[in-house]
Amino acid sequence: MADTATTAPAAAASAASASSDAPPFQLGKPRFQQTSFYGRFRHFLDIIDPRTLFVTERRLREAVQLLEDYKHGTLRPGVTNEQLWSAQKIKQAILHPDTNEKIFMPFRMSGYIPFGTPIVVGLLLPNQTLASTIFWQWLNQSHNACVNYANRNATKPSPASKFIQGYLGAVISAVSIAVGLNVLVQKANKFTPATRLLIQRFVPFPAVASANICNVVLMRYGELEEGIDVLDSDGNLVGSSKIAARHALLETALTRVVLPMPILVLPPIIMSMLEKTALLQARPRLLLPVQSLVCLAAFGLALPLAISLFPQMSEIETSQLEPEIAQATSSRTVVYNKGL
Repeated sequence: MADTATTAPAAAASAASASSDAPPFQLGKPRFQQTSFYGRFRHFLDIIDPRTLFVTERRLREAVQLLEDYKHGTLRPGVTNEQLWSAQKIKQAILHPDTNEKIFMPFRMSGYIPFGTPIVVGLLLPNQTLASTIFWQWLNQSHNACVNYANRNATKPSPASKFIQGYLGAVISAVSIAVGLNVLVQKANKFTPATRLLIQRFVPFPAVASANICNVVLMRYGELEEGIDVLDSDGNLVGSSKIAARHALLETALTRVVLPMPILVLPPIIMSMLEKTALLQARPRLLLPVQSLVCLAAFGLALPLAISLFPQMSEIETSQLEPEIAQATSSRTVVYNKGL
């Protein structure tokens, strides 16, 4: 079996080299180098590919089986590296890496842009009332909470009560910040109506960025209490680390601050310029469709840029972790699933 396991990847690689430029397949490893931002960017473009939302149950089973055949050295002849990379892309986009369970479609990273863009459009609508501000902030943080929970590090069980506490905390913080900023803008009499409207358009960013940090921390607080699994270079479990959990949450929180920057800052700037064009002034009904397209483009750019800041499987030196973990392995570094 060991001989078959080693020859199967080689056979697949040689077959692929004749038909494509795909690199040799490595099970469980990213297709692109994760040491550079560009490599992570290309990797996460695969992860968020919305086409994976349309993968059928049968195709998913075939992809998982193909990877199992590769793992056990029973790969059928003629399978190319490209087919193996495609199978792994499908599995990573749909199944959670820790539980191997399907992630509900709207909460997958590949569903973040399609399901999140209408919410972004709602957040950026001009002349919002107090009720509409509360509604869109609630909807946005509800979606974010579910995405954070669905893509968390799940090496430790998390009770439903923790999810509810985190969800309520995230929503209350988001709504409070957004409403507070809107009230301040409304009471700032020195602003002209046009300036006040422009400032109001930027209110969602500090509200969402602040609430996103609360959301990540509250939704994944259990990781700080229980720790997360760290693995050596061979994939063997070394132990459970609270320090690694802090690193994971910090890295994820930073991505959630960067993420709304292009989404909530660029569209107001672009729309303030487009609204002055003759086309939109003559056809005001086009404002909402145009804004939706601008938001979709900004979202499509921002998501892979933000989550590419750090690799999903992050590396940390064992000397920085708890003494019992440093003593449990001879590896200089260990890895952990940061979550997305």
